Amino acid sequence: MPDKLRFIDLFAGASGMSEGFIKAGFSPVSHIEMNPEACQTIKTRAAYHYLKSINKLDFYNKYIKKEINSEEFYREIPEKILNSVLNIEIDDKSIKGIFNKIKKSENNIDLIIGGPPCQAYSLLGRHQEDIEKDPRNKLYIQYGRFLKEFSPKAFVFENVPGMLSANKGQHFKNLKTYFKKLGYEVHHDTLNASDYGVVQARKRIIIVGWKKEIDLGFPEFEKTVLNFSVNDTFSDLPKLKPGEKYDVTNYTNSKNEYLEKSGLRNGVDFVTQHISRPHNNRDLEIYRRAIEKWDTNNERLKYPDLPEELKTHKNENSFTDRYKVVNGTGVSHTVVAHIAKDGHYYIHPDIEQCRSISVREAARLQSFPDDFYFEGSRSAAFKQIGNAVPPLMAFAIAKKMKELLCQI
Repeated sequence: MPDKLRFIDLFAGASGMSEGFIKAGFSPVSHIEMNPEACQTIKTRAAYHYLKSINKLDFYNKYIKKEINSEEFYREIPEKILNSVLNIEIDDKSIKGIFNKIKKSENNIDLIIGGPPCQAYSLLGRHQEDIEKDPRNKLYIQYGRFLKEFSPKAFVFENVPGMLSANKGQHFKNLKTYFKKLGYEVHHDTLNASDYGVVQARKRIIIVGWKKEIDLGFPEFEKTVLNFSVNDTFSDLPKLKPGEKYDVTNYTNSKNEYLEKSGLRNGVDFVTQHISRPHNNRDLEIYRRAIEKWDTNNERLKYPDLPEELKTHKNENSFTDRYKVVNGTGVSHTVVAHIAKDGHYYIHPDIEQCRSISVREAARLQSFPDDFYFEGSRSAAFKQIGNAVPPLMAFAIAKKMKELLCQI
């Protein structure tokens, strides 16, 4: 809509960052993402926002309840909405074509958001020489080409804290120098998602750039005092056994204060994708021991302490906390994409359930609302969730950016 601030979302993932900006009143012009399942998720969410704008969310609810198929669903969504999602890798060959597709829809862009894949800067298990050789380190240059082409008033760039130290800080220095050459003053800070209503300790670097003539510095984003826990976040979801799943089910309790204030349970009277992965007996026994140890002494299970019959790895010196219980009475540790591979690092705090967390539980820890639907397999959904920017954190950033942009 012409009265809204327009933005492009680069390396959009499942559009967690966009979700916060749309909630704050921004209008997306385009999402660019290379992962096909994530792109399908973005299209479904774009369809949600369109149907919400014309008061036809009942049709969306039919789709996520599997009462109609995807062909029937997308047939009712304007091509312009669906075509705004570009499933393509941003590189030297594709970038001009991407520019042209965006310009067919809109040429005036107020803001660019997004962050290149963060695994390149992850400190976990990476040798410095591997980090330096990883081509993803240079994706900020592609980001900059969008700044040069569309000349937005500002940008918001998100990444992991490891970005600051990669190559002894040289990568980050190069990034700032490059963006400055493009005409932007660059500011950054490390934010923790738990300061913005997310029940998760998740530190991220937020880089804000302003056109030099309108430099407003690093914004002061409004924090949320969080007096709620993981148990509050999971309180109304049905109990699950390992391997059990509810594609669609009812809530087991009414809304509590956190679910109301956060907007996670936001109008739908059912919950989707409450899906748990199966576990073998050995893993279940390890999970049980991990939960008991945490419940009894608030101590983490260390891999070397397991009896020999439960061990599967000879390496007892690294990744000793490979089995980790989510803290039910506090905030969760960081949810990352590895959750798609196994659930050992995200064991449910309830010993009666003794399993890793479900897709919907992971989504809630990332602050995705319950009507947000993830396309693809269970593993694809977990990966999208783990890679995402928490929407509530994005919303806090977006509210302040909107306030400042409207002053210009």
